[in-house]
Amino acid sequence: MIIPFRRVASRSVYALALVLIAAATGDQVAAQVIVLGAAESFVVLGGSTVTNVGTTHLVGDLGVSPGTAITGFGGASTVTGGSIHADDALAMQAHDDTATAYTQLAGLSSVQDLTGQDLGGLTLTPGVRNFSSSAGLTGTLILDGFGQLNPLFVFQIGSTLTTATSASISLINGANASNVWFQVGSSTTLATGTFFQGSIIALTSNTLATSVTMDGRILAINGAVTLDTASIEVPVAAIPEPAEASVVLAGLAAIGVCLRRFRMRRRAAAC
Repeated sequence: MIIPFRRVASRSVYALALVLIAAATGDQVAAQVIVLGAAESFVVLGGSTVTNVGTTHLVGDLGVSPGTAITGFGGASTVTGGSIHADDALAMQAHDDTATAYTQLAGLSSVQDLTGQDLGGLTLTPGVRNFSSSAGLTGTLILDGFGQLNPLFVFQIGSTLTTATSASISLINGANASNVWFQVGSSTTLATGTFFQGSIIALTSNTLATSVTMDGRILAINGAVTLDTASIEVPVAAIPEPAEASVVLAGLAAIGVCLRRFRMRRRAAAC
């Protein structure tokens, strides 16, 4: 059977496109994006109050809404790369967008139930995990991006999230703090010396003990955020490597050549 050239060309272009997508993404499904909206720039956002003691350094916006009280900043405690928003228009919108993101996270389909397990000592690949009640982290949790571009990690926690002293999260193989999320059904407590990577959205409150370091965000919808000599910075989203961009550009050029040849042959056949 003779297959028309038009069909062959179409299939060739389609196959080439698939090769390019696989090459650019590592043959992985593109990660879903969690939209924070106006809350994207906030490193700390409380619902009722934000309270700080000790010397805390924040990089990003600091805010509260619908409450109005932010205390303990000024002097040695600093907010850089952003400003303070006490129930102003931006804080109000950030609060609403945080609640929307919380609902989005809670609605994702889980691939694994970790109820009853400690996150410490686990090595996890991208995906959504859930705890029907509380979750704890003792030791180190390793999140392995598996070579994907900006892979998504989500932890849905029914009640509380608690870390032990000096607990930590390690990101490897492309995992990025900007796409690690903890949706907490009540409150979070991070113990002294915790090194945390990812954003926490708690329905009620967040409490950080002394000397917590975060590459992420600490957001509370209804309650307070309490800080004590913390260092927190808004995570920077992953940027595609130049090699990935060059693969896509080269592929687009190849598709263009293929289409031009196809048109030329059609014109020649018409003559």
